Amino acid sequence: MAYKTKFFPKNVSKYIGNPESIICRSLWERKFCKYLDENKNILRWSFENIKIPYLSPMDNQMHFYIPDFMVEKKGKDNIVKTLVVEIKPYKQTKQPILTENVSKRTFNKNMETFLINQAKWKAADQFCKQNDIEFIILTEKELL
Repeated sequence: MAYKTKFFPKNVSKYIGNPESIICRSLWERKFCKYLDENKNILRWSFENIKIPYLSPMDNQMHFYIPDFMVEKKGKDNIVKTLVVEIKPYKQTKQPILTENVSKRTFNKNMETFLINQAKWKAADQFCKQNDIEFIILTEKELL
């Protein structure tokens, strides 16, 4: 069962959008929301507020990818930097391997997820490069 909870920012003035509509789908997203809300170097942030078109490798149709976060942060040199941030389990960032411990059905589902994620992230990377934004993927390895 997926984890799902609302997050209510304390620093509402930093949040772009309706601060009552933030629904975290993982503890990692919730932890990142708390970090964004409390970090003095985060100037503004939003949750699931942009749509990036991408071509799905599964049906060869255009779909929309909605990244988790958009963040404006002040760097060490006081230069403001904009980031698009996706929070994902580490295992979804690596191509699955078929082993004897994994059923063919599970492998196929994991491969489909991986391929779709790759298409989304390629489109996000292109979008970000065109708009002078950095795209990053954070996993539990960075968030723990």
